[in-house]
Amino acid sequence: MDISSQSISRTHLLWRGMLAISPLSFAVIPWGLLAGSYAIDIGLTPIEAQALSAILFAGAAQLVATGMFDAQVGLWTMLLTTFFITSRHFLYSVSMREKISPLPLRWRLPLGFLLTDELFAVCGHQSKKEFEPWYALGAGLSFYLVWNLASLVGIVAGRQIPNLDQWGLEFAVAATFIAIVIPTIKNIPILVAVVVALVASVLLSYWQIEGSLIIASLLAMVAGYLCEKAGMDNSSSSQTLKSEEGA
Repeated sequence: MDISSQSISRTHLLWRGMLAISPLSFAVIPWGLLAGSYAIDIGLTPIEAQALSAILFAGAAQLVATGMFDAQVGLWTMLLTTFFITSRHFLYSVSMREKISPLPLRWRLPLGFLLTDELFAVCGHQSKKEFEPWYALGAGLSFYLVWNLASLVGIVAGRQIPNLDQWGLEFAVAATFIAIVIPTIKNIPILVAVVVALVASVLLSYWQIEGSLIIASLLAMVAGYLCEKAGMDNSSSSQTLKSEEGA
C-alpha cells in the first residue's frame, strides 16, 4: 500500500470514528453548556473554567468538583470524591488493555487521555482484530472538541445569562448515560446489574445515604457477577448431567 492509500485509509477511519460517536457528541452538548456556565456561576474565571474541560475532561467529575468548590470543601475530600467518580475509567482501561497495550507510547497516551464513557461505548465491544487506533482517535478527538466547544459556549452564556444551571440542562447527564447503557444490555447478568444499580441508587438517594452512587455501583457489580456465576454453574451442571446420561 503506497503513502497516498495509507493517508486515505487513515482519513476514512477518522471520519468513521467521528460519525460513530456523533450521536453521543450531540447528546453531551447540553451537559457541556451546564459545566461551563456552572463554573462561571461559582466564581471561576473563563480561563479556569475552560481549563477544567480541556485538562480534566470528565463531565461528572467536573460538575461534582465545581459544586464542592462552591461549597468550600477541602482539597483532599474533593480529590477523593473525584477519584471514586472516575475510577470506572480504570475498568475501561483494563477491558481495553489487550487492544491498546501493543501500540507504541505515542498512541497509548492520547487514547488513554481520550478514553471516556462515550469512547468506551463505541470501541469497548470491538475485538482485537476489529480495533483500529485511527478509528478510536477520530471518535475520541471529535468528542473532546465538541465537549470543549460546548463548555466554551456555556462559559460565554454563563456570563450573559444568569442561572443557566436552572434550565434543566442536567437531564443531559442522565440522557447520555441512558444512551450508553441501554445498547449494552445483551444478557441477563447485565440486565440484573442495571436494574440493581437503578433501584439501589434511587432508594439510597431517597434515604439520603452518603456515597449512594458508589454503593449502588458496588451492589450492581456484585449482583451481575453472582448472576453470571449462577448461570455458569447451571450450565456446567447441565453438561455434567448430559455426559452422565450419555455414559
